[in-house]
Amino acid sequence: PAMSIAARKPATDYALRLRDVTVRLGGRTILENVSFEPAVGKLNAIIGPNGAGKTTLLRAILGLVPYTGTIERGRDAQGRLLRLGYVPQRLDFDRGMPMTVLDFLCCGLQHRPIWLGHSRRARQLATEELARVGGAGWEHRPLGKLSGGELQRVLLAGALTSRPDILLLDEPVSGVDVAGEELFCDLLASLQKAGSYTMLLVSHDLSIVTQHAEYILCLNRSVQCQGSTVETLTAENLRALYHQDAALYGHHGSHEGHSHDHAHGHGHAHH
Repeated sequence: PAMSIAARKPATDYALRLRDVTVRLGGRTILENVSFEPAVGKLNAIIGPNGAGKTTLLRAILGLVPYTGTIERGRDAQGRLLRLGYVPQRLDFDRGMPMTVLDFLCCGLQHRPIWLGHSRRARQLATEELARVGGAGWEHRPLGKLSGGELQRVLLAGALTSRPDILLLDEPVSGVDVAGEELFCDLLASLQKAGSYTMLLVSHDLSIVTQHAEYILCLNRSVQCQGSTVETLTAENLRALYHQDAALYGHHGSHEGHSHDHAHGHGHAHH
């Protein structure tokens, strides 16, 4: 029964549709004319150098930053807008705070203050989602005592409690070791099979993108390229995307981008 919480399949032929999305903040253009329609019910990766606007793109979809252009969400068979879930890059909180995993998950689920206890429905839902992400039995563990990988799972469980159809993940595995990263992506893949989530994953790790993503958006303020991963993730496209940030290019061991970077001789002064 815990796996029954599948996303609703969109009745529209898209889950999300962005047209000419531009974000200007403090006089700077952070995103320019981004048009993007992620593959429905698939894992879509968003890659690009630091400062490319990847997080800002997710924030625009969530309605957290002002933008021009249009962002449309699809609808389900009942005509309801598809729901969004969000897994942030990190959670800023006081690690000494006496907050348990259950407290954290119930916070977002119930209207009454947490110190009055948890509603039964909130507790049940939180427990169910924890189990789905491999965190069964973590309810009473202090949030501040979790490892990076465990905390990411709790954040994912938190996003799932809102019953999303579209899941936005902002570098969910930064600061987690490679083994933890693989586990997390396997977890996403199994969620994908159980439901029909449309996932947007911002990631720095090209090996993970290659293995798990079906569609890819290459972003550096504007769209540099997009399409199916196999066709889009070519050495040529990657060099063009990361030309000044070639050190990031395949940052797990393979640094073939380096020589190319030095040939240009213009370093990283722009950061």
